[in-house]
Amino acid sequence: MVPANSGGKTMKDILQELEDRRAIARAGGGQRRVEAQHKRGKLTARERIDLLLDEGSFEEFDMFVRHRCTDFGMEDDRPAGDGVVTGWGTINGRMVYVFSQDFTVFGGSLSETHAQKICKIMDMAMQNGAPVIGLNDSGGARIQEGVASLAGYADVFQRNIMASGVIPQISVIMGPCAGGAVYSPAMTDFIFMVRDTSYMFVTGPDVVKTVTNEVVTAEELGGASTHTKKSSVADGAFENDVEALAEIRRLVDFLPLSNRTPAPVRPFFDDVARVEDSLDTLIPDNPNQPYDMKELILKIADEGDFYEIQKDYAANIITGFIRLEGQSVGVVANQPMVLAGCLDIDSSRKAARFVRFCDAFNIPILTLVDVPGFLPGTGQEYGGVIKHGAKLLFAYGEATVPKVTVITRKAYGGAYDVMSSKHLRGDFNYAWPTAEIAVMGAKGATEILYRAELADKEKIAARTKEYEDRFANPFVAAERGFIDEVIMPHSTRRRVSRAFASLRNKKLSNPWKKHDNIPL
Repeated sequence: MVPANSGGKTMKDILQELEDRRAIARAGGGQRRVEAQHKRGKLTARERIDLLLDEGSFEEFDMFVRHRCTDFGMEDDRPAGDGVVTGWGTINGRMVYVFSQDFTVFGGSLSETHAQKICKIMDMAMQNGAPVIGLNDSGGARIQEGVASLAGYADVFQRNIMASGVIPQISVIMGPCAGGAVYSPAMTDFIFMVRDTSYMFVTGPDVVKTVTNEVVTAEELGGASTHTKKSSVADGAFENDVEALAEIRRLVDFLPLSNRTPAPVRPFFDDVARVEDSLDTLIPDNPNQPYDMKELILKIADEGDFYEIQKDYAANIITGFIRLEGQSVGVVANQPMVLAGCLDIDSSRKAARFVRFCDAFNIPILTLVDVPGFLPGTGQEYGGVIKHGAKLLFAYGEATVPKVTVITRKAYGGAYDVMSSKHLRGDFNYAWPTAEIAVMGAKGATEILYRAELADKEKIAARTKEYEDRFANPFVAAERGFIDEVIMPHSTRRRVSRAFASLRNKKLSNPWKKHDNIPL
């Protein structure tokens, strides 16, 4: 006997109908559009999710959601899923939420229901304490829906803001991202782009030409090269979708699931007490000769593994993640190879944002210092280097996570203070014997102190030598307790690892406040 409510269908028919509906939803915009997507060198929304998540771990939400628009004949075209695939899965066994926009359905454009799908998983991610990864590939707001799609964007923005500092948010731009759509990624913790197939801008090349008469291509205006090198909007760029998704998996491995859980501890196969004799000769005899700070980072890190953030922007400072004894550590380091390692507007902003991310998610911070000061010049002063430099100062002083600092060579003037000094609640402040901690370099100092003797070259040379002997070393600071210990370069990995191990139960809190007012 067939149940009355099934309209004469058997159970087999009902199950088959579900499978047929799923197949239609999975097909997205159909074979022709999928082929067009592949021809552009792009994967489909579902192929991307398959590569990002552990095999078989994806649990989809809202596969059958359809838009509700009835203007411009839209009621006749209502594909299941409405241009975005949402759900959760795992990356190396750890839960993440994901949304992946489907460019084959209405160009991935955002409608009211498309936005509701994204909001739903963002709410769940907040509630359950897991990161959100957004794979963006969208033509922007769905024009046919007008203000409803704009409202949808704002709903997503509000969630980005509420989730900030609560769960890690990662955006991968894998196609166009224009107009209002750019502001959601802009509020996430990390933005990555794909070279040649992705771009971001508030107004496109056509509008730019109309308003300002500038002729510019989409790539020049908002391609991966522009945003990783010039604007600092993006944290990195990858060659293609496959590399991008593999690298996002690698990044997630360094991050905690939320601000309530510690960063993951990975098995490690590297001796904590490993001695690196080559570090004893890393610093050149000539104090003005550069060396590569990345060599030190790689030699401290477990297995020499370093995940760099914003590699192509403000290269005079290096930011990224390493592991020590299997635990995630954020690294901020001056790079003497670029601008002599000076701090400037761009490097201060870059490092301040990174420090605040680490502090928000309880990731300890290692600071490697070789800084001759702030970059001088009208360009810097007119650009507000005072306020931008203060951002980094503020970020370090505000941070309550374990902070270990190693001064390798120069730490002059205000830049010494800014780079996680003892005075900004640094926990362990080490110096190599080659460190020079002073208000300024010997030449500049003697020219001010002994202005009357400037004409006498020999006398000034003697005074400079005298100043160097007295101050171009770490011992004056060590005498005052501003440096906890002068360490041998070859033992840096062991000393830094032990310092962080001793700080695992650190408890420090800032005074109650609604929130601070960082000098933006």
